[in-house]
Amino acid sequence: MIFAAGLGTRLKPLTDTLPKALVPLAGKTLLQWQIERLKAAGITDIVVNVHHFPDMIINYLRENDNFGCRIAVSDERDMLLETGGGLRKAKELLTSSPNPLPHEGESEGAPILVCNVDILSNIDIPTLLNAYNPDEMGVVVVSPRDTQRYLLFDYDNRLCGWTNIATGEVRGPLSDNHYPIANTRKLAFSGMQVLNPRIFEVMAKVVAEKGEKFSLIDLYLSIAEKEILKAFIPKNYRMMDVGKINQLSEAEAFAEAL
Repeated sequence: MIFAAGLGTRLKPLTDTLPKALVPLAGKTLLQWQIERLKAAGITDIVVNVHHFPDMIINYLRENDNFGCRIAVSDERDMLLETGGGLRKAKELLTSSPNPLPHEGESEGAPILVCNVDILSNIDIPTLLNAYNPDEMGVVVVSPRDTQRYLLFDYDNRLCGWTNIATGEVRGPLSDNHYPIANTRKLAFSGMQVLNPRIFEVMAKVVAEKGEKFSLIDLYLSIAEKEILKAFIPKNYRMMDVGKINQLSEAEAFAEAL
């Protein structure tokens, strides 16, 4: 699934007249970059969510014959649901797709690779998919880069919390003193994950607390005590969040070098 529903406020004024997903970058749109990376990894069943200028994205996909993929659109034009709510809304589209990359002995259905339309990286997607364990809830792509907000992992690479180092806020099992914070690793979320389709069965708690609109981080922290989410730290990893208008020239050079 490609999250493409965001407002793209940091990319104004471009996003005053087009959705973030269709921002041009080195001769392609951000959405095309993501679709082609997935297609090159053998993933051709894709869901794209839309909200901001939704018809522009729908028409763009149609005009380009879905870039040779089977692409379904999850329409959030009535309400922008954030990442967790967006994933939940797309459940039927995601779980009805055939499994292009089955795991031996898998009975729960295909794992779901989820990524943000505006994050470019050199990640090796087949290696990421191979790191997924169908007995666990999923793997989350992280890196040791500097930021203010970190996911926290124990030394078995299991997610156990979240912190904002600027404010000192801690969330998740750590906040209940289930883990000593000194014994955790701080790693920055990179906007990509592979999830067990069973994720839809454990959303009830966060939906009860947050309603239909919630982030994947909210979801992960609500289930981290009982469910296993592992860190995936890519080797020689390079990534870029194409989030600001003044970064587009740098982003073009980054994309061309991938």
